[in-house]
Amino acid sequence: MNSYVTGAMIKKLREEKKLTQEELAQKLHVSGKAVSKWETGQGLPDISLLEPIARALDISVIELFKGENVVNRNRASNVLKSVCYVCPVCGNGILALGQAVVSCCGITLPEVVPEEADEEHAISCVSDDGEYLASVDHPMQKGHYITCLIAVSDNEVQYVKLYPEGEATARFRMNRVKRIYAYCNRHGMFKIEVGRKKK
Repeated sequence: MNSYVTGAMIKKLREEKKLTQEELAQKLHVSGKAVSKWETGQGLPDISLLEPIARALDISVIELFKGENVVNRNRASNVLKSVCYVCPVCGNGILALGQAVVSCCGITLPEVVPEEADEEHAISCVSDDGEYLASVDHPMQKGHYITCLIAVSDNEVQYVKLYPEGEATARFRMNRVKRIYAYCNRHGMFKIEVGRKKK
């Protein structure tokens, strides 16, 4: 039952809410037999029932499609624990304070996992008059470039959008910045740690 919603997910959420198949069926104005068929993979709910199912189970429709519910564990809203999603179709970037289900251009986006900066994506960061000057020595051509530089502290994100044929440089206020990220449109996100006192 992987076509557009999983029966296992419906069953799991129904049981967590301590609902019987019959009780869920009553909320949806369908038969208990229909719910049983969904949960055992012998049938699929009509597409018009997806929103009512999601409401009855306290989940978003996107999570229902994905087959898992997502819990944001970043209760303190610490920006350093943010999660980034980037659409491979349009390049749209979305920053969430914790795990989320994010969709763009008709696809569910995977979480971007930043890598330590390598030689090709080395991020230079120098302090200059109360600011960080961050730069990446990287091609800035239309098909291959650094799309943005981001400075992150525990309470703030500073974002600078970059464009092909420009320079991959940005200035950031130093205040509490702990990491700087660079996003390459071909190779993904890279990071460096900054602002830590050397022992």
